[in-house]
Amino acid sequence: MLNRLREVRNAREWSQARLIHEIEQYARRHALDVGSTASLRVYVSEWENGKRSISERYAQILRPVLGITDEELFGRHSPAAPPAAVGGYDELISRIDSARSVSLTMVKTFMDQTELLRTVDRQMGAAALVDQMTGHLATLEDALTFAVLPETRRPVALALAGAATLAAWQALDAGGVERAWRHYELGKRAAQEAGEPMYLAHATAEQAYVLNDAGRPETAVQLVREAQRLGGSRMSPRLQAWLYAAEAELCAKAGLEDDCRRALERADAVLPAGTEARDADMLSIFLNGGHLARWRGNALALLGDDDALGSLYTALDEADPTFIRATSGLRCDLAQAHLARDEHAQAQEHLQQARLLANRTGSVRHRRRIEQLTQKL
Repeated sequence: MLNRLREVRNAREWSQARLIHEIEQYARRHALDVGSTASLRVYVSEWENGKRSISERYAQILRPVLGITDEELFGRHSPAAPPAAVGGYDELISRIDSARSVSLTMVKTFMDQTELLRTVDRQMGAAALVDQMTGHLATLEDALTFAVLPETRRPVALALAGAATLAAWQALDAGGVERAWRHYELGKRAAQEAGEPMYLAHATAEQAYVLNDAGRPETAVQLVREAQRLGGSRMSPRLQAWLYAAEAELCAKAGLEDDCRRALERADAVLPAGTEARDADMLSIFLNGGHLARWRGNALALLGDDDALGSLYTALDEADPTFIRATSGLRCDLAQAHLARDEHAQAQEHLQQARLLANRTGSVRHRRRIEQLTQKL
């Protein structure tokens, strides 16, 4: 069976030996039986050369180790559901009745599961969560598909909007670009169904980062501004500040210096005072003065502004130690700011720290940026 294992491994800049080591580590942590190191060397070589099919037993290990889905590993879409039997109304009504019984308590359970996945993600990275996230989304989509009346559909749609947007960011971090885009589209549709402009604005703004990473920063700026329009007057102040900060970063990447500075000023003007970072109305948003300092420093570093370093070191001093992946990005920002000043030794030190953190979380997105900055040393 054809597979994309070599391509996925290379995207992570792993050797075959590193992949084998990760397989063995995962198997040891989860008490799974795998072949010896010598056997795994043969398996990986033969898998990548199409001489041996990847069994489901090893696919279940490779998915979380590499942070990919079956579709990304094998280049195939998930198998379609079998056709319903002729006259299968009993089964349909049974599923509709089950969906109708979804209570507010059950919706809260869905939200709590998303929160747990979010917490694990920011500390340990997205790669190991791919199976859990896929199953979580499938459960929510199924509940929404067979929910009939608005009072049942809206709360499930809201839970799906939050989960899909989180899954999209995780996919982007793990290098699953198309998966990220599709999840953002799912999140936007769910937010529209729920009638929640804040969730719609957030999913739309994060989707702009996919365009930026794909080399379309100007279009990304247009999309984040569309997100602000979609949110309108019904957004919380913290989300408004988050959207302006995102606009500033994307404007900096598009070379729109004046627009970037104006967006930073707007973010600072609407951000609530105090150290609280969590948005009570939008649980996926974390933003306070320290986070905004990091965003300001990142944008200014992209513009080559000497003031970037002060903001970035302030952000580093105030960084929440549980935000492992975000700290990796912050180290990259510091490296970029030092490179703009031709301070290569300091830049290299921050890149080393960024690489260690990126390896802990398995962030393909951050590793890619680290390599791009390393080439400038």
